[in-house]
Formats: sequence, C-alpha cells, structure tokens
Amino acid sequence: MHLVTPLPSLRRDCRIPTICVMAVLLAIPTSGAAEPRTYRIDPDHFAVSFSVAHVGYADVLGQFLEASGEFVYDESSQELISGSATIDAASVFTNHEARDAHVRDDDFLDTEAFPTIAFVAESLTDIENQQGTLNGQLTLLGQTRPVSLDVTLNKAAPYPFGHEKHTLGISATTTLERSQWGMDYAVDNGLVGDEVDIRLEFEAIRQPPD
Repeated sequence: MHLVTPLPSLRRDCRIPTICVMAVLLAIPTSGAAEPRTYRIDPDHFAVSFSVAHVGYADVLGQFLEASGEFVYDESSQELISGSATIDAASVFTNHEARDAHVRDDDFLDTEAFPTIAFVAESLTDIENQQGTLNGQLTLLGQTRPVSLDVTLNKAAPYPFGHEKHTLGISATTTLERSQWGMDYAVDNGLVGDEVDIRLEFEAIRQPPD
C-alpha cells in the first residue's frame, strides 16, 4: 500500500523530524512482495521410496534411484505456480535382483513400454505451520490420475556449504492404490498389497532470476 499524499504536503505538515522521515519513507514506492522463482531439485538430494505389503508377512521397501524435477514457487505467498517431476521407472531398487527384474516387467511397471513415471503439480493448498497438500496428476503405465500428497516445507535458507545457494527442503508422502493405474497383479489373491506408500525427500535449489 502506498500513501497518496504528495511529498510537499507531507513536508509542510510535519512538525517532528522523526515523523517526517517516516512519512517520506512511506511515500516512496517499494518493489512489493517477492516474485515466483524457479527451483530445481538437487539430484544428489532427491530420494523417492516406497513400501508395499508382501503376502501379509512384511512390507517390501524400495526406491527409485533416478529422478529429476523443478517447480516455480513464491516463498513469500507460499503459492505454487507450476511443477513437474520425472522418475526413471527402470531405476527401481528393492535390494533383490530377481525381484527388481520382476517389478520392471509387465506384471508391474512394464518399463520397456513405459520408461518414465511423471508427476505434474497443479496447486499447493491448506498450508498451515509449514504443512500443506500438494495436488497434481500422476502418469503411470500410460494412465493419468489425480494424486494428493501431504507436504512439509522443512527449511528455506542459503546452503551452509558446497553450492551455498538458497535451498528449499521438502518432505512429501502419499498412498496410492496401484490397481487404479491398471497394475493389479497379485491384488486379488493378496500376495502383493494394492496400497503403496510413497515418500519423497528432496532439496531444491533456487535458480537465478531470468
């Protein structure tokens, strides 16, 4: 908000020097709130993990080892303008070679036909105490469905070492029903759970303005 009173009038009405200085400063236009900036996910600090029930005995834990992404975000207003992330489906890792090969085949990820898993962000809502909901569209096995993730905005500050650039740290979780994307192998007989818990941990580096 800017005062509309002309500067000469301010000078004429002031009687106390301190008040005069404050009035003049308020009358000077300011640059306003910070603008949205691009944040690029640091590939060295981007973890995508999952867990899924196995025959009811225990959960299988896994990761995707290759992923990338970026987003446009306004830290001052906490508004997400746009964003996307891409996961290399064949980079799946569960610490068991035969199982990893099975997960890559057409019973599960079918990585030859669908080499990537893609997420396109649409909005960040219900933010309170640095927590909110990230809404977007997930494309898996060639099918696109809406997904919402619980997000925590952990820290935004210059990195203390290395690149020393302004960095935003984020944690996000969601639970998917893989059968909604047509991945229904071993769901009916209960050998592999339908629900898959997803967790993302990443640091995103703010890019220089265009």
